[in-house]
Amino acid sequence: MNGTSEYLTNEKFDEFNKELEYLKHTRRKEVAENLEYAKSLGDLSENAEYHEARDTQANIEDRIAKLESIIKTAVIVPPSHDTTTVTVGSVVTIEKEGETNQRKYTIVGSEEADMSAGKISIKSPLGLAIMGKKKSETFTFKTPGGTVAYKVLGIQ
Repeated sequence: MNGTSEYLTNEKFDEFNKELEYLKHTRRKEVAENLEYAKSLGDLSENAEYHEARDTQANIEDRIAKLESIIKTAVIVPPSHDTTTVTVGSVVTIEKEGETNQRKYTIVGSEEADMSAGKISIKSPLGLAIMGKKKSETFTFKTPGGTVAYKVLGIQ
């Protein structure tokens, strides 16, 4: 696992490429036109439209740079993977020691992490702790509330 790589599904990779194209070819042009219009209004020091357009331009350029970096370092996670060991893309069912409720998580790259959708980052404490584990294996990791133990019940 390379620390500088970003693990992405093919769908997320395509989504980032589409967003990048939109920002580079559509939004950049819109913001440039807004800047030209705002400049035409006169005094730039007190021109709210100009300052807003400049802020928008900076945000778009930041996002473009981030997307280019992610795409350049992306490692595409294959749709089918090993079901004997937890890897990026695994759907893992786990149970906290001493409890009976099971939790199911998909292990994803940090750009796709969404706890409400059950997608946890490989860079999160739980993601780091569960990587490489096998079915029936118990593992622990530190949380703000102390160390907790989980058991891997299934890997899909």
